[in-house]
Amino acid sequence: MAKASERFYRYQHRTQGWVAFPVQYRETDLWIRAQRDLKQIAMDAVLTCRLQLEQYIARYPAFLHSLRPLPDDLQASPLVRRMLTATQIAGVGPMAAVAGAIAQFVARVLKENGSDAIVENGGDCYLDVQEEITVGIYAGPRSPFTNRLALRFSAERFPLSICTSSGTIGHSLSFGKADAVAVVARDAALADAAATRVGNEVQGPHSMQKALTIAESIPGLEGVLILFQDTMAAWGNLELVSL
Repeated sequence: MAKASERFYRYQHRTQGWVAFPVQYRETDLWIRAQRDLKQIAMDAVLTCRLQLEQYIARYPAFLHSLRPLPDDLQASPLVRRMLTATQIAGVGPMAAVAGAIAQFVARVLKENGSDAIVENGGDCYLDVQEEITVGIYAGPRSPFTNRLALRFSAERFPLSICTSSGTIGHSLSFGKADAVAVVARDAALADAAATRVGNEVQGPHSMQKALTIAESIPGLEGVLILFQDTMAAWGNLELVSL
């Protein structure tokens, strides 16, 4: 679990008129913004996710360790099947979609309980709101883009997910060297998996165009932003703004 100081960005959100709260269970560490305090409901949703994942991994250990896509399983839970499908599309192992899948699952439970929500899970976000939102991209303390660059989304774009992979910060597995690869998609499991896939391709400025070409080939993505040192590349329906 990350220390609070490692996730300071959570406290930079403007939450006037909303309730913000963390939900933590073992490795799962969420920050949630909702219209009222739904912490227990969110925790129950997290426990449901964890139970589905842990039971499946106990039966099929390859789900936890594989770096390649695994075939669909009609007998698996909806959460597990969403991860299998997303990672088949993106071309990565199933656990590359776990943070996004959990974020979306929890947000939808909160919606069913009458609340719009933003659910952030280690840099992977699912947003189901009815307002314009500006999302800053954190690319590490040395990046010239940190605290200076953001993505802005109009209210009609939501619900939407923004998931980020990095080869230089954080704990997620990446074979690339990007400071940040942010992927926008309707499905958070797909955005999370695609961020890993695209991020794996970034070895320097020379490989950023190839990474964008791969992003374009993944159905369901709406946009991708890549940050490497002082170089930026983007594709898709993105509005970049200065902070």
